[in-house]
Amino acid sequence: MKITQPIFLLIAGLILLITFCSCEKNIMIDVPQAEEKIVVEGWIDQNDYPIVFLTKNLPYFGTIDSAMLFNIIIQDATVIVSDGSITDTLKLIPFPDFNYFPPIYYTGYKIKGEVGKTYNLTVKAEGKTLTATTTIPPPVYPDSVWFKIEPQQDSLGYLWGSFTDPPELGNYYRLFAKRFSKDKRYIPVLGSAYDDKFFNGQSFQFSMIRGVESATDTTVDEEFGFFKIGDTIGVKICTIDKAHYDFWRTAEGEMYSGGNPFVTPTQIVTNIEGGGLGVWGGYGVYYDTVIAK
Repeated sequence: MKITQPIFLLIAGLILLITFCSCEKNIMIDVPQAEEKIVVEGWIDQNDYPIVFLTKNLPYFGTIDSAMLFNIIIQDATVIVSDGSITDTLKLIPFPDFNYFPPIYYTGYKIKGEVGKTYNLTVKAEGKTLTATTTIPPPVYPDSVWFKIEPQQDSLGYLWGSFTDPPELGNYYRLFAKRFSKDKRYIPVLGSAYDDKFFNGQSFQFSMIRGVESATDTTVDEEFGFFKIGDTIGVKICTIDKAHYDFWRTAEGEMYSGGNPFVTPTQIVTNIEGGGLGVWGGYGVYYDTVIAK
């Protein structure tokens, strides 16, 4: 029997299909378990006491529920802060803002932050000892801060500031704002960390977009990113050292990527020694108050 070309191609295709199907193999990917580490988020403001939150990291592919969140809070650590002459062992107390996680933190009452001083942190927990060092740079004061309504908005706008950066290179900043009638703490503005390599020694104006207390706020807050006429707003402009800046620059870059798998992953820089994650940072602080009108 003579086989025409179309029939021959059909038979050849079926043979290839059967061959590939018979070679099919289930591939099991063994996802390695992440090493459990202590996560530190700690800071000391100028003229204020130290604050330290301690948790454990979570596996990237793990499930998250209320029980797991409770279990990652470290409540039995020894946390020590020293300024070189005074040493204080911090105590665990509730945090006043229950939107913040974890809702408890370590603090002390012997040491307040001073400009120009160095502060050493020691954390002993989970059989590990972590250490970190930070400084409090002199604060830099803005020329002025004000509220301005945005175009196409009836009552919403951003904070604006006029600022002159000092002439020496290597100044680092972090910006916060708080609506006194609505927020329980100073919240970082969106894109809160800056260095002066692009504006060293210059005078310029800048805007501040309101940050949120948690990721879920963006879905329920119709005023997301804005301040509103009638708000009384506390402004907190901070100077930080380079290690402190490097952490927030990389951490915010990762947070703003939204877990996008097509974005190059960011290696978050930490100044925690001893195998931990996170940051211990000092803030030189300038406060101002703006009435939105």
